[in-house]
Amino acid sequence: MNHRTRVYLAVAFTVALFLGVQFGALALVEPFQEAGHQAVEDPDDPTNSAVYFGIILGATALMLVTFKYDAQWLIKAMIVGVSVMLAWFVFAELVPPVVTVGEVNALAALAALAVGAALLFYPEWYVIDTTGVVMGAGAAALFGISFGLLPAILLLAVLAVYDAISVYRTEHMLDLAEGVMDLKIPVVLVIPTSLSYSYLASGSTDGVLEDHEDDGAQSGDDSSQTDGSNADSDRESSADDGNPALGDSESATDTQDRADGETETDELSEEERERDALFIGLGDAVIPTILVASAAYFLDAGAIDVPGIALNVPALGALVGTIAGLLVLMYMVLKGRPHAGLPLLNGGAIGGYLLGALASGLTLTAALGL
Repeated sequence: MNHRTRVYLAVAFTVALFLGVQFGALALVEPFQEAGHQAVEDPDDPTNSAVYFGIILGATALMLVTFKYDAQWLIKAMIVGVSVMLAWFVFAELVPPVVTVGEVNALAALAALAVGAALLFYPEWYVIDTTGVVMGAGAAALFGISFGLLPAILLLAVLAVYDAISVYRTEHMLDLAEGVMDLKIPVVLVIPTSLSYSYLASGSTDGVLEDHEDDGAQSGDDSSQTDGSNADSDRESSADDGNPALGDSESATDTQDRADGETETDELSEEERERDALFIGLGDAVIPTILVASAAYFLDAGAIDVPGIALNVPALGALVGTIAGLLVLMYMVLKGRPHAGLPLLNGGAIGGYLLGALASGLTLTAALGL
């Protein structure tokens, strides 16, 4: 299998993971509502978005402090704990209560504990990805039923701007990525491009982002990169706040000559773009899916009868828009540099949602929840 085919399969796998989060959230919307998991009293209150954004800023600051003082175990413990909690919420709704202890679904509880054990003792890429899909679907459904249309749109818009600033200007999200990736916890989705790739076997990733940024800054000059080891990875990552990240591991580029007055070609050879894995922040999948779930829950217009999931045309539009943004994002990243994910993903989700809402006969005011 040549490298181009492997990259295409990796892109397809990434899309499949996103769809898993999205359709999983749509399947959980009604069960979560019936179980009383709505997190706020008034989901239409736009200040909910401000509160959640404040929590994100606080969590980001806390994580940066823990990395500065070598207390990463606190972050790992917190993420594993959240993973078990979200897995319990999901399994409690999806696993039949065949065995119960008191009022507790014993099989669901054991499955949630198994998720935590797997993350602690064997965090291979497929464990991370499976846990990420379960967590992502549960989190998106919880926030989807808790954020009305206007708060959801505001949240996506604010986080898209914040993500761009934190990656391209302050770059503190890149600092966060350096620490989080080495913990091997489900804040990223790992997409291998090689059957031999092992996330467990990959070593420290310190310094790779800085080196990559230096390479990218030489846009006007001839440039070259030497082969990296399997432990090296370019990425920009997210933590439990759900902020986005997408990058690649192990790239090899030969010197790229340019003719006078000509620009560098977009299509690179196999040797110029070898990768062992792609990384995309779990938040890149969760945040836009909040709008997908919110549209499915709060709107009756354009209902689509699909067994097992809540779906309508506006929600489908947000889903398709997210995938379109994902494809553009991956195209940009595969050219060699990490990028902020939420501007494209959230923009695609909002645009697709509005088109779907208008196609369903809603006015723009109603679509915006005003």
